Amino acid sequence: MILAEGWIFSLLLLGATSASGERALKQSTSRIRMGQRPPSAFAGHDATTCNITCTMGQVNADCDACMCEDHVLHGMVSLPDGAPATEAAIYLQSKKMKLLTRSDRKGKFWIPGVCPDGKNILKIKQAKYATATITVPKSSKRLSTINVHLKRAGKPYVVKNPVDKARRVGQSVALCCDAVGDPSPNQYIWYHNGTLLDSSVYKYDSKLVLKNVKANQAGEYFCKASNDAGAVKSQPAKLSVIAKHEAACNPRPHSYLIRLPHDCFQNATNSFYYDVGKCPAKTCAGKLEKGLRCRDSVAYCCGVSKMEMREILCSGYTLPTKVAMECDCKKCTETKVTVRGRAIAADNGEPMRFGHIYMGNTRLSMTGYKGTFSIHIPADTERLVLTFVDRLQKFVNTTKVLPFKEKGGAVFHEIKLLRKKAPVTLESAATNMIPLGDMVGDDPIAELEIPPNTFYRQNGELYTGKVKASVTFLDPRNVSTASATQSDLSYINEEGDMFPLRTYGMFSVDFTDERGTESLNAGEVKVHLDAAQVKMPGHLKKMKLWSLNPETGLWEEEGDFRLEKSRRHKREERTFLVGNMEIKERRLFNLDVPESRRCYVKVRAYRSERFLPSEQIEGVVVSVINMEPQAGFATNPRAWGRFDSVVTGPNGACLPAFCDNQNPDAYSAYILASLGGEELEAVPSSPKLNPNAIGVPQPYLNKLNYQRTDHEDANVKKTAFRISMAKPQPNTADESNGPIYAYTNLRECEEAPHSAAHFRFYRVEGGEYDYNTVPFNEDDPMSWTEDYLAWWPKPTEFRACYIKVKINGPQEVNIRSRNMGGTHPYTVGQLYGIRDVGSIRDIDQPNLSTACLEFKCSGMLYDQDRVDRTLVRISPQGSCYRESVNSMLHEYLVNHLPMAVNNDSSEYTMVAPLDPLGHNYGIYTVTDQDPRIAKEIALGRCFDGTSDGSSRVMKSNIGIALTFNCAERNAAQQGLFQSLRNLAQQSPLGLQRDRARLRRQ
Repeated sequence: MILAEGWIFSLLLLGATSASGERALKQSTSRIRMGQRPPSAFAGHDATTCNITCTMGQVNADCDACMCEDHVLHGMVSLPDGAPATEAAIYLQSKKMKLLTRSDRKGKFWIPGVCPDGKNILKIKQAKYATATITVPKSSKRLSTINVHLKRAGKPYVVKNPVDKARRVGQSVALCCDAVGDPSPNQYIWYHNGTLLDSSVYKYDSKLVLKNVKANQAGEYFCKASNDAGAVKSQPAKLSVIAKHEAACNPRPHSYLIRLPHDCFQNATNSFYYDVGKCPAKTCAGKLEKGLRCRDSVAYCCGVSKMEMREILCSGYTLPTKVAMECDCKKCTETKVTVRGRAIAADNGEPMRFGHIYMGNTRLSMTGYKGTFSIHIPADTERLVLTFVDRLQKFVNTTKVLPFKEKGGAVFHEIKLLRKKAPVTLESAATNMIPLGDMVGDDPIAELEIPPNTFYRQNGELYTGKVKASVTFLDPRNVSTASATQSDLSYINEEGDMFPLRTYGMFSVDFTDERGTESLNAGEVKVHLDAAQVKMPGHLKKMKLWSLNPETGLWEEEGDFRLEKSRRHKREERTFLVGNMEIKERRLFNLDVPESRRCYVKVRAYRSERFLPSEQIEGVVVSVINMEPQAGFATNPRAWGRFDSVVTGPNGACLPAFCDNQNPDAYSAYILASLGGEELEAVPSSPKLNPNAIGVPQPYLNKLNYQRTDHEDANVKKTAFRISMAKPQPNTADESNGPIYAYTNLRECEEAPHSAAHFRFYRVEGGEYDYNTVPFNEDDPMSWTEDYLAWWPKPTEFRACYIKVKINGPQEVNIRSRNMGGTHPYTVGQLYGIRDVGSIRDIDQPNLSTACLEFKCSGMLYDQDRVDRTLVRISPQGSCYRESVNSMLHEYLVNHLPMAVNNDSSEYTMVAPLDPLGHNYGIYTVTDQDPRIAKEIALGRCFDGTSDGSSRVMKSNIGIALTFNCAERNAAQQGLFQSLRNLAQQSPLGLQRDRARLRRQ
């Protein structure tokens, strides 16, 4: 018998599922008065002190529940996959939780004496699963039945972080965070600059309200949400507090240089650059609405409040430009956030065609025939977790955490997918061993041991027969697979902080019946990890087994490992780390070690080798592969341990990586960058290191051992570099200013000035050039300014237009479009901007070259009040004459007046069409939420000469709008136009010398 404070149970009741069991139950309940103690036990109980009234049964001796001696509750507890929950604890909720019984090996339990009055509440608990709460249903029968389905316990996960806000002294502000979990978070606490705020003073929950704010309340705030499974911290929000009469923004614009056309050299600055000023779009204190909202209904940012038109003297013409003169607090520019990319095989680039893309359990989109995708990010998305599912089952389901531009714009990600391993056939009644890792000439990293009779169906029934098993292993000894890493290898520790993991391999498991129609689960599976494969000191003791939560993209602990010795061959005894796991609703596992030795690497990307602050590129995906060196050979890494990606913003990016302050060679890293799928170049390291070009001074550069990938072999691509991750010494001046920052100094890394040390990537410049009268950075939609002369009239919709021009002649030439107001009264005759591009020679026809030239589309201006038909003048360089105009384009322009005058045969002028037209006219138009995407797609169609295709190779005779014939220039004589164009591509340091040389020619 089991006695539990006023409850008496019969062992005969536990697991009594047969008819004989039920008879035994009836006999036992007739002999024992359930819920009562011997009379002596009740004798001392004063009924007047017990205020419980029972509508059914009697009050028990502890006066905390009602007992019904003639009623028996029969229950069944199952796991999410239908398997029985063995040894689940069943409690009665009362003043003090009481353990009533535990489920048997079939998940069943019997409880006599519980009243079916609709008031008694049971709590069912099982390790790793959320506590289930169930009310005993109301019934008049003597036997009741309940079924309990447990859910996997989920640590809290933040779905809404507090946002940056700005207030004046004396105003009020609300900061909010929200977390989900299973069970739901039951506690929120708030911190200010790392110090816990007293809940009895601030009276907060998930919402923190600060009234009558003071200057000393400025700083960083974050919340911490907790439930029974754990805790999680939100991202910090910055609260700025300014004085009542202080200017909300610095009225003086920052310096911002734009590059002028190649025929517009400025003697005053000895360069091709002009300072037009810029107002940083940071949060400011604007007008407040009534009520305290988690997110201000109107966001305010610093922006341009006053501009001035300037005339810049160029070679034979003046160039108008608008310069920012004053900044003030204005409504933030409305933007849209997009992620696009391509999902392809990691081994050969095969696209995942028509695959599904999920965010949590919601299907967001599909990939196209070429594996491409484009997703608009829902508002308030804090962490973008997407799962790519191949309907054809060629590839492993892949979960990725993708960084994006929070302030608007698009980022391109290439999603690398592992190909599914071909299935092998197993016997369910036998012990099966599956190796993990198949590197040629090396042992497997680990093995899966599946004992006999381990497989079972989704309904919990034991499966017997043949099993098809596909186990795909991501081997960290193969560097080429690093980009196929699932998620971002992060977990939440007990304190709620996100920490990185260092992987020793991850594997995806797929078990089905012999016909491949039913997915099978497996229990009591063992993982044998070869201890010889763990090279890093201390990792053996910290090794754990993890599974991926596909909704959060976070790894969650499945279990520990223990050391065991095993004789795998007659004479060889080896040591293994052995862990236990169950393969149920989760199918992706990881052999990982939490790693606390972390740093940040400062990286910036540029438009050219000039490395000017104003030519930094936003939206570049910078990735790092953390390497583990082989003992004694720092330059010969044996395996990668982590793959991370970030996106550059207006001040570059801070890339997390493992580091060590004792041994600079303990960790190394490969760093690479891409924009729109195009890899950027790193600064060269041979034949000689140039600290000024690399961006890192000596002697720290030597300590970091910087090498571009082609350092020893010129045939290798130039798109990555390798460094030793030497953590900066705190008392060494040379190492205190970047490019490596301690993990606790993230804010310092993010706010580092351009003069601080950093690593660099750059684009190899082509022949194209853009100039806007109203400056606008296409990487930063927040830089858009309301102005009639803005090239892009709306910051949320960008329409790109290109015209295809053919050049008959032996030379490649530069072609310019000059775009002016055509029909709008506010802009007529005024310049919107200039576009230059070089023609591309046809490989097969040496006397033919072609160009795709951008022009400003016709349409509404920023006030959306009236259409302007842009006046576009297209002029090729040199001695050229117009040979022909596309007949369909000419007919369209004749029928859609006004018609531009074309008296000069060396150029072509048109009033740009309002309609998108197409390749039959030689006009290519695309509208998108991001300007770079719109231009890239339109350019791809122009190259291809079609209205719906795309090509990176120019097709010279297809989809042409204009044809010019250009005379041959003496190859020994370079024209001034071309010389200045080449001059513009050089470093500013050499401009004066080369300019003087040109004057002497």
